[in-house]
Amino acid sequence: MNMTFLPLITAITLLGAVVQTNKAGEQRVDSKGTEQVWVPAGSFQMGTSEQQASQVLAQNPPSWVARELPSEQPQHQVRMSAGFWIDKFEVTNAAFLEFVKAGGYQNRAFWSELGWAWLNGRNAPDSSFLKTAADQPNHPRVNITWFEAEAYATWRGGRLPTEAQWEYAARGGESLIYPWGNRFDSSKTNLLNSKGLSNVGSFPSGASWVGAHDMAGNAMEWVQDWLDVNYYAQKVEVDPKGPLIGERKVEKGGWWGSNSFVARSAYRHFEDTPDYGDEHIGFRVVSPNLVSN
Repeated sequence: MNMTFLPLITAITLLGAVVQTNKAGEQRVDSKGTEQVWVPAGSFQMGTSEQQASQVLAQNPPSWVARELPSEQPQHQVRMSAGFWIDKFEVTNAAFLEFVKAGGYQNRAFWSELGWAWLNGRNAPDSSFLKTAADQPNHPRVNITWFEAEAYATWRGGRLPTEAQWEYAARGGESLIYPWGNRFDSSKTNLLNSKGLSNVGSFPSGASWVGAHDMAGNAMEWVQDWLDVNYYAQKVEVDPKGPLIGERKVEKGGWWGSNSFVARSAYRHFEDTPDYGDEHIGFRVVSPNLVSN
């Protein structure tokens, strides 16, 4: 193989496997036709520092923001030991429609035990989704439960990102407060005074350090982790995956019509159980580095 044709990828043979080392933000299209960007291994400060928390409280945030703020603390170092691919955009209606057409709601192999029990004989998503997908194909897929997002991710050959993976893809090694920097800028995201969703990628200047779009607005996003408001106190340093069990799932990122406080990459939204869905919650998928293009 002539490696001169792969200027951004170095193939390394390790214990019989071919591992790719990629450049931050490198792009690919996965086997289902979805654009992804590369997030290399590295370290960052996860959560919110005491100083940052004081700055938030000084701005008189809504009471529900103030109540959840302690769950973002203590800020602690986290190391992602392996790189991964993450969707460049939130999963769209058009992309999710392909899962529906492929029989995703009928194939037990894509569903976890809890998810299949929740599905309980349903053969398709709400019929209104088909019209929405036709009318707004490039809007994020919302009104979706965590179970459905999980099944779709499995169909894609990936999974939902852990909270740490999501936050690292948004903040990077500099541990920025927002995907674009440390100052809020309403022009970089579909958030303040918004009346609804926008097409994914409509705010390119707000993309993160690896080129992941809409991580501070448009739709909030399900992540893999169960919620434990005291989990950060454990200061899990390498590849934290959250608690093994729980009742609610963590959501990350701001959503249209909300406020600047939830646009912070450290923000954790945790009101919702995995069988819940509404017009503010979407998701994206991560894939491991050994998944081929």
